[in-house]
Amino acid sequence: MNKELDEKIMNMLDEAEFMTIGTSVGGNSSASNVYFANDGFDIYFFTFNPTRKAEQIRVNPRVQCVVRPDGTEGIRELQIEGIATQVKDLQEVKKAYRMVLGVTEAFKEFMEDEFLKKNNVVGYYKIKPTVIKYVDFFAKNRFQWKELPENHESLSSAIFKDIFRKLGLYLRAVRAPFFTATIGPVALGGAVAYFNLGSFNWNLFWWTLLGAIMAHAGTNVANDYADHLSRNDEVNKLASPFNGGSRMIQAGLMSPAKVFVISVVMFVASVGIGLYINGLLHGSLFALSPLFWCGVVGVILGVFYTAAPVQFSYRGFGDLGVMLGFGPVMALGTHYVQKQALLPVAVWDYFPVLIASVPVAMLVGLILFINGFQDYKADREVGKRTWIVRTAEGSDIANYNRPFGIYKFTLYFTFAYILILGVLGIVSSDVSTPWVLIALLPALLAWKAIQMGNEWLERWNRIDADRDKLPYELLLVNVFTIGTHFSVALLLTLGYWLGSVL
Repeated sequence: MNKELDEKIMNMLDEAEFMTIGTSVGGNSSASNVYFANDGFDIYFFTFNPTRKAEQIRVNPRVQCVVRPDGTEGIRELQIEGIATQVKDLQEVKKAYRMVLGVTEAFKEFMEDEFLKKNNVVGYYKIKPTVIKYVDFFAKNRFQWKELPENHESLSSAIFKDIFRKLGLYLRAVRAPFFTATIGPVALGGAVAYFNLGSFNWNLFWWTLLGAIMAHAGTNVANDYADHLSRNDEVNKLASPFNGGSRMIQAGLMSPAKVFVISVVMFVASVGIGLYINGLLHGSLFALSPLFWCGVVGVILGVFYTAAPVQFSYRGFGDLGVMLGFGPVMALGTHYVQKQALLPVAVWDYFPVLIASVPVAMLVGLILFINGFQDYKADREVGKRTWIVRTAEGSDIANYNRPFGIYKFTLYFTFAYILILGVLGIVSSDVSTPWVLIALLPALLAWKAIQMGNEWLERWNRIDADRDKLPYELLLVNVFTIGTHFSVALLLTLGYWLGSVL
């Protein structure tokens, strides 16, 4: 142990108030200045969790810092390599809060903001140095190094964590949690096929589901790339898990080129799977079957949802395209695959699955619609004429009364439709089954979403409303809308399955 070096390092840490921190993910680097406080060699700093450096730390915790006290003109400094992590322990958070405030009160307002804390916007981070390089050009020994091997990760731990971080990175890029929008209609299409045909080909079903998920992933990533080009995601200051894209480009987690390549790979995989299934069913990859045309429509809707020159979502057709693609197209395609595998020479009766897919289509459209409330300002700024923008604009303050009225009407219509679908099953067992009435149960979720939305709208319309924070308070309605969609899709699937076996 070099006590003299330790003392010089500690003196410089105590002398300085801010440092430059460098982070990097996949060749995308970031550098910024932050105020810091130290506890021994451990360094604490405050930042906002959505910032580029915080996002990159979550994927790659290896950071480099430069600590240079005022007045040294670059002659004396510390160059630090270390491992950064967000402080999660409540007692350590309080400790970091006190330490940072002891250095500066510049961010006190934000550090104590209950809304920001509740929504996990503010965060404290700790850097445990692995190497500290002491630089002093005035000294005879200009460079000295202090190694801290106790702060190094073990090789196995580093490899294991890197694998999971990269896996999480790609799952975030394709927005995997939203694959429920694909699982629902594909499962429903399969269930209606079993209801109609009395048999099921599981192998082809899994291939169908995989192809649909690849198309969904490609659509999500293509959307991120196109919204980056239009600057839509850059100007969106109200991003959340439900809107504003994956933020891969904005957070410096992937380059635009890499995002584009991932989108192409996903679409190529989806097309390849679709052609493979088409070849199995018809003996030719490019047979002009209903499955082929479902695939063509799906790819067009996915690619041109935000991509030029069509840009469906910028012209007010995005919601309709999503409803079509994640409703009838996926359900019909799945149903046709099952029918063709089991009864290749029979005429395809698509009417039962078409009418069954309507509630799922309506609700997936509502997911996009309610997410657009938070996107309103950004969409309006870049000329993205979504239906929220079209129905809410008219003044500097968005008037959400009309769009929320549309939201409520669509929910009422959807559950009334399910009721009619169940009654139709009583009248004619060829097209539906009364068991689909179990899909009325999520009406409780819809009712809760409407109730919360009404309360939110009342707060929004107040003269003294804090309209910078209020959009975040609508997020629970987003959650309940997604839950309503997926539970309706699963219960309709269960209903048709019960109609087959009972």
